[in-house]
Amino acid sequence: MYKKYIKNLIDKIIAVLGLIILTPLFIVISIFIKLDSKGPIIFKHKRLGKNCEPIYVWKFRTMIDNAINLGPEWTDKYDKRITKLGKVLRSTSLDELPKIINIIKGDMSLIGPRPDAYSNSPTEIQKMRTKILPGLTGLAQVNGRSSLTRQEKDHDMNAESQSFKKSLFGTQRKRGKEKIFFFLLF
Repeated sequence: MYKKYIKNLIDKIIAVLGLIILTPLFIVISIFIKLDSKGPIIFKHKRLGKNCEPIYVWKFRTMIDNAINLGPEWTDKYDKRITKLGKVLRSTSLDELPKIINIIKGDMSLIGPRPDAYSNSPTEIQKMRTKILPGLTGLAQVNGRSSLTRQEKDHDMNAESQSFKKSLFGTQRKRGKEKIFFFLLF
């Protein structure tokens, strides 16, 4: 009952309050994005939602218009497609704020695994990870997010998946961030 109703209600209440409080910041960021480069303010990216269903995750646009067609899907902080403002938004994680709307819509939770890029044939790990709603923040984000190497990200995603699998069977983790993470997640 907690996961299905109470956690969802708490997520939505916090998201609505956050949206109300952060509206002035949304407006300022939107103006700066329009001044910095041409293109839309919001970037919508197809991701794996709960049970591998497709969702569109909203973010402030941090790259040049049409960047998805001009380079690889994966990017790093030196990618030339990232705008000047985009570097600031990414380094402060402010580009993630529009995901609050995904939480209000019920596509995401405040805390959960990072939503993977959409795939018509998800891996077994992705199928396992999507048994719960993806989150605005999760174990990978708490442990370093953008500063992690690809190998470290894969390790964190594997650790997140393993922790999730263990938590399904009642195993409680006793280590700092993970303990807090799983208390809030479940």
